[in-house]
Amino acid sequence: MTSTSNIELTQTFHYSTNTHSYDVRWTSLGDEVLPPVIFVHGTPWSSRVWHVYAQSLARYFHVYLFDNPGFGDSPLGKPLPSKAGSISKEVALDADLAQQSEVYAALYHSWEQEWGNKKAHVVAHDHGGLMSLRAHILHGCEYASLCLIDVVAMGPFGQPLFKLVAENEGVFTSLTPTVFEGVVESYIRDAAHNQLSKETMEMLKRPWVSSDEGKRGFVRQLMQANSRNTEEVESKYAEVGKKLPIRIIWGKQDGWLPVDIAERLKEKLNAKEVVLIDGAGHLIMYDQQAKLGVELTWWLSQVPR
Repeated sequence: MTSTSNIELTQTFHYSTNTHSYDVRWTSLGDEVLPPVIFVHGTPWSSRVWHVYAQSLARYFHVYLFDNPGFGDSPLGKPLPSKAGSISKEVALDADLAQQSEVYAALYHSWEQEWGNKKAHVVAHDHGGLMSLRAHILHGCEYASLCLIDVVAMGPFGQPLFKLVAENEGVFTSLTPTVFEGVVESYIRDAAHNQLSKETMEMLKRPWVSSDEGKRGFVRQLMQANSRNTEEVESKYAEVGKKLPIRIIWGKQDGWLPVDIAERLKEKLNAKEVVLIDGAGHLIMYDQQAKLGVELTWWLSQVPR
């Protein structure tokens, strides 16, 4: 992997729903007059997976990075008192990504105020795809273009591990630190087609293995994945491709989300093509960093600014 300096998320966006308050950490790179590009990460990752691309593209775009609530530098949402005075329970299961998407949409609209008549190009990975689509369909986020990379956006969902964790939550949260770290490392390794560097593996697993809160968060993410569904928005996908340019990029060896999902998504969204990258699994940004960089650069240079 190409070496890159760490990007600090120096800004905080505060947002409250009827039940929770959120503090989302974010930052932007590049000249504010340039066209905006937003990178959206999935699970169990953070905005750090986009650092190399953000730093490179910041010469030509105003690039935004943020961590979803409960990931990276953004804490999980805090429950608010109800009208009756009781405290809402922690959002333990947000399988539809309803809360995540609402918070992202609010963040998007806050940035939008600085753009004038411009719209942002959005690049999304994993469940960031469903978040981006929900924000567009349900929350009025208008994009200049949408690039979907190995995204969670269509059912059916589920891996044997997801079901196992969902049925044995207590077992996994009670694992010793060493055993639990092995589970996390194995899970992350399975997402890549090629061997990850020690530095990359440490960065990806650290948030989940360094504390009990991280352990609970990782288990929660797997339980959500087991219950994921897209019923509220999937029937509306056909209209998305009629309104904005869409590009679908997929790792040819993605063992989590096989390429047939990409083809079905293309049809659903009325997208023109699926770009397959050979030698890449689900973590395409590490398996084939250069190839993905070329595809992203080409796409962003082609779509209207």
